[in-house]
Amino acid sequence: MHTAGLPHVSNVIFGLDPMILSTAILVISYIILFTEKLNRAVVALLGATIMIFAGVLTQETALAGIDFNTLALLIGMMTIVGIAEKSGMFQFVAVWSAKKVKASPRGLMVVLAVVTAVFSALLDNVTTVLLVAPVTFQITRKLKINPYPYLILEIFASNIGGTATLIGDPPNILIGSALGLSFMDFVYELTPIVTITMFVLILAFDLIWGRNMITSEKNKKAVMSISAIDCITDWSLLRKSLFVLLAVIGGFMAAEHLHIANGTIAIFGAAILLLLYTWGNSHDDRDHKIEEAFGLVDWTTIFFFAGLFAIVYGLEEAGVLSLLGNKFVEITDGSIEKAAMLVVWISAFVSTAIDNIPFVATMIPMIKSMEPSMGGREAMMPVWWALSLGACFGGNGSLIAASANVIVAGMAQREGHPIHFMKFLIWSIPVMLISVGISAVYLHIIHFM
Repeated sequence: MHTAGLPHVSNVIFGLDPMILSTAILVISYIILFTEKLNRAVVALLGATIMIFAGVLTQETALAGIDFNTLALLIGMMTIVGIAEKSGMFQFVAVWSAKKVKASPRGLMVVLAVVTAVFSALLDNVTTVLLVAPVTFQITRKLKINPYPYLILEIFASNIGGTATLIGDPPNILIGSALGLSFMDFVYELTPIVTITMFVLILAFDLIWGRNMITSEKNKKAVMSISAIDCITDWSLLRKSLFVLLAVIGGFMAAEHLHIANGTIAIFGAAILLLLYTWGNSHDDRDHKIEEAFGLVDWTTIFFFAGLFAIVYGLEEAGVLSLLGNKFVEITDGSIEKAAMLVVWISAFVSTAIDNIPFVATMIPMIKSMEPSMGGREAMMPVWWALSLGACFGGNGSLIAASANVIVAGMAQREGHPIHFMKFLIWSIPVMLISVGISAVYLHIIHFM
């Protein structure tokens, strides 16, 4: 987000205090988001426009507060993954992996968790669960075993795996764009802790569930009879999608050397895949395919982000986040280590109760305001990584803490295997506490020893 002066704040409606007014708009917006009474995009856009009507922002400053790099990255990746999914490549990997462990229920749990984590890192965790969960239902149905432990582990794996890269989880996209971090910055810093946490998680689930997972040889043969190759529905699209997806990921890795923003790379990749996807089609077919491809973008999320950026920028313009940042510096006595430990735990617990996206969007300008008095950007990097780890791992804290959790719960409900909120907490709270605890130790060892 940008930094700007406050010339327009004096125009606040009825001469109200801009700090109080902007905070009230944010709090009310967050309360409505938490109750889920209204669509989140509608709430964010209403909050943003009220900031303008109230005089906290002008239309120009509201637009200046929107991080268009983040929006471009989201739109580009949603388009690429949506088109690529039509080829059946992701379903192929899931079925192929299941057959590699000979349809063993115990082995299947491990392999689906690993596939979910890897896909979440390279795609995003929401798309991943939409692809992997249906395959999970199909395989467990043939094995005649309960899909519940598989689904729970996939939820956890999606949030943990998505933490490993810039594009895996929305909080990372926000942080990466705000700080100009590269794809490889996230890989170098977070992939080791994600790998360790995934190992501990899979080991724990194997000890608790794995040994009790049994099925008949007849059921295993039913799974082995599924043809992974048949999952590929369009070989031409598969080749085109793989080419673009690998090129885009390569572009992300080289972005810091190319000096090109990640959003530009994602949009360019989406445009190339759209070109290849519709090449040689008639005018009508081409336009229909393009419209269909744009329909694959989650525009609700895009407009939610746009409105949210403007709301948070209203607080930044009013000076609220700078004030909070100064208070935070006082609480931590200017200690980077204390700040990092506090941020990782606060982020985790808050993200357990509310969606981690608005929380991270609010924290970014606040932490930025702390940098000058705490040694600058480089010195503050442990705090930024703490924000990423706490928010992403905190997404495992409850059924409503992350979008992937809600999606899997909805699919499970339709399949007749409901995941109840309170029952989920029995697993989610320990997983969240252990994973964040591992993160805190990791941060201490890497940055403060």
